[in-house]
Amino acid sequence: MALDGIFLRKVRNELSSQAVGMRVDRVNQPTKDEIVLNLRGRSFNKKLLFCVRADSARVHFTEHNIDNPPVPPMFCMLLRKHLQGALVKEVRQLETDRIIFIDFDATNEIGDRVGLTLCIEIMGKHSNLILISGDTIIDSIKRVDFTTSSFRQVLPGLEYKLPPEQDKLCIEEVETNEIVERILSYKDKYLSTAVMNVIQGVSPIVGREIASKTALEDVFVRELNTLTLNALKAQIGEIKANINSTDKVYMLTDTNGKPKDISHCSISQYGDSLCVKEYDTCSDLLDNFYFERDRINRINHRGHELIKLLNNLIERTARKIALQKSELERCKDKDQLRLYGELIVANLYRLEKGRDFYEVENYYDNCNLIRIPCNPALSPQENQKKYYKDYRKAQVAEKMLAELISDGENEIIYLESVLDELSRADTDNEISTIRLELSQGGYIKNTKAKKQKPPKELPPHEFVTDDGFRVLVGRNNIQNDMLSLKTAMKTDMWLHTQKTPGSHVIICGDGKEISDLSIEQAAVIAATYSKAAESSLVPVDYTRVKQLKKPNGAKAGMVIYHEYWTIIVKPDKDFTESHKVK
Repeated sequence: MALDGIFLRKVRNELSSQAVGMRVDRVNQPTKDEIVLNLRGRSFNKKLLFCVRADSARVHFTEHNIDNPPVPPMFCMLLRKHLQGALVKEVRQLETDRIIFIDFDATNEIGDRVGLTLCIEIMGKHSNLILISGDTIIDSIKRVDFTTSSFRQVLPGLEYKLPPEQDKLCIEEVETNEIVERILSYKDKYLSTAVMNVIQGVSPIVGREIASKTALEDVFVRELNTLTLNALKAQIGEIKANINSTDKVYMLTDTNGKPKDISHCSISQYGDSLCVKEYDTCSDLLDNFYFERDRINRINHRGHELIKLLNNLIERTARKIALQKSELERCKDKDQLRLYGELIVANLYRLEKGRDFYEVENYYDNCNLIRIPCNPALSPQENQKKYYKDYRKAQVAEKMLAELISDGENEIIYLESVLDELSRADTDNEISTIRLELSQGGYIKNTKAKKQKPPKELPPHEFVTDDGFRVLVGRNNIQNDMLSLKTAMKTDMWLHTQKTPGSHVIICGDGKEISDLSIEQAAVIAATYSKAAESSLVPVDYTRVKQLKKPNGAKAGMVIYHEYWTIIVKPDKDFTESHKVK
């Protein structure tokens, strides 16, 4: 997926129509690759997101509340110094290239008005956000020195230079016939490739769509005839006409609703294999397309140490269980050891020291002869004692190993549940709560625990079903226990994905009979808030809260129940989000 220059033109028009005339109220930097400007207007406020992450570089308005680190990074402090209170004067784009300039009317330290420009360059791994005064770079979110680029350095105090120009035509400034003539010069290339090589700001999906609507498939340029050439001109003319329009923009999703690509024009090349979803604004589309991916990236960034710790613990415990199971398998031969001991005792009168084996009759097997391995350095009595001793050790080991394996399997279930709740954590507060849970469980040595304040307790996620029943969802294992065993009424309904890590879900009955519809919708929420959120069908158990029991010594979030029902549902993030209480 690429945010192309023509799509970016629509973004620029959107920013220009709404952001111009607003003032910068606050500047935040949630991660090393993101900046959020909180803009204040006369009648409304907006949050403008800049992202320079290689796989999701973009700029747009966002409606999501992004949690910020406790200590702002240096670039964030620099932007606060220069842009706090600045007025947005103009939003510019370099032709249909992927570069946006936002001009500000700001005030310096001594009160003089100065012009500043915030430039975002959307160029994959080379994406950058640069603060410029005149032609001089003040600083950038990514500094580029001569070791990184021999052509262009991006460092404070240097002159700002545009990225290297590409030999492409701006669709706004060049006639359609000239564009087609240039495309025809790429005779040995596919039409989609030729379109991308000639027209500035065209992404692969748009190039393929132009080829599909021109010749029904992506053909070589040399195969174009009069009819297809006319169709090509019509397609290019349509893009020229709509480049500055406020038409809808489009997201492509798979059959499960997972976002796959975006486009400024309607896409038909995939037929029924992908679904096309319309959006009224570019910001809404980009916000929805990237939010889930960026949320996971933020969690991976902030909770990297915890994720690494949990994965290591799970792997280590799994290896330990495998060794214990192999030892348990060897304990199955313990009865053979007891048999050898008995047969040696029965034949002590005729056995001698110094033999490698004893050959005696097995009275458990029709007195057939059996060979008993023995240590020639030991007497028959000592060999007999050794076999009994090994038998008793195997007996004890079998019992202990069974318990250890059971404990290890429960440990893995618990660790996977913590990893699952970490994958859904939205804020630093939630990550801190998970860290506290692991610290209390002895998985983390927190020497500063006494000095640190415990994280603020967040309320459980709350939803409302179509029947009006409240549904509560735990954020972590500690809250799961509190919700299921302390907060919920005995007659409330409890739900959890079957044999899969996930949140505890409570339907609050409030003295009413809980409907089947509410149970089904709460099951969808439970499946969505579980490790099986990407599965097609998920079994969810449900029972009355009074059926839940907490075993002695059980870890946080672990309960048992015996009487229950099971419903199979499909996780649905859109449904879950639409029923969430904000």
